[in-house]
Amino acid sequence: MALHLVRWRCGMLKSLLWILLACGVLIAPFIGSVELSLADVLNPEHLSHKIFVELRLPRVLFAFFAGVVLALSGLLYQTLFRNALMTPYTLGISSGAVLGAGIALKLSLGTLLFGVASVTLFGFLGAMFTVLLLVYLSQFLKSSHHESLLLLGIALSLFYTSALMVVFYLGSAIQNDLLIRFTMGSLSIIGWNSPITLGIIAFLLLLLLYLYRFELQLLGMSETQASLKGVHTKRVTLLLLIASSFAIGVLVSMSGPIGFVGLVVPHIVAKIYPSALSHRVLKTALFGGFFLVFCDTLTRGINTQSELPIGIVTAFIGAPFFIYLIIKGKK
Repeated sequence: MALHLVRWRCGMLKSLLWILLACGVLIAPFIGSVELSLADVLNPEHLSHKIFVELRLPRVLFAFFAGVVLALSGLLYQTLFRNALMTPYTLGISSGAVLGAGIALKLSLGTLLFGVASVTLFGFLGAMFTVLLLVYLSQFLKSSHHESLLLLGIALSLFYTSALMVVFYLGSAIQNDLLIRFTMGSLSIIGWNSPITLGIIAFLLLLLLYLYRFELQLLGMSETQASLKGVHTKRVTLLLLIASSFAIGVLVSMSGPIGFVGLVVPHIVAKIYPSALSHRVLKTALFGGFFLVFCDTLTRGINTQSELPIGIVTAFIGAPFFIYLIIKGKK
């Protein structure tokens, strides 16, 4: 009876947590430098209505979908490489996408084939190149495979940062200003194009991980066990990595790098729901969206002369968590 009561209380607390997170998303569009009231928002002729529909609501949805992509990518990399510190950010994949997008900004290529923006295309190519390079270099790692792969990712991040400094050196003052703002990360958008595009990508990534959730769970144990269960390990791994790299590349090209979300969220969800990975995919996606909306609301709610970049907020939260995971792993 006592055990049943404890389980009931835990279930109620978890339900209350999700209700609070959902309420936070509903309140988020009303928070910012300009105060909005519900009566003014419902009036189509009022300026508050335009601010809400064209600025606040698209931004909240964009932040939510960005959080979904980052959280699912973090869950994917931590599972595939069986390391709690693996994320697209720590492996240098985000840095590769930033460098690609920075080159596109420097060259001012604009729109390329089929209406695809050069920043988006170059961001994806940078992320994909990094993934393929990591997969290739991992073949030469004899011992401490996953720790060495993490060090390779850090080395690639430093190399990409140096290459980006060269782009800064060759760029004009206007281009450098755009690059500086881009590398800090921002969710400030206008209109519905970016939220719709990222929403479709986030949904497809979630659908793919959900369909392959059992294969991913087996790969998280060991490749040998997954192979014995009939999983085509190389094909599934490459498919999931390409899908995640595409999503990260598109996201980075739109918002710039946003670190540590993919590191923090999967661990929080695993603590709240210590169940099999196949049961945590959807929860991780939703919590990632709520988490980034909360961080973005902080940037808009803090009374400063200029808006605080989202990358700074997530770094303040994620960096101590990163240190905690390293210390915990050593113990």
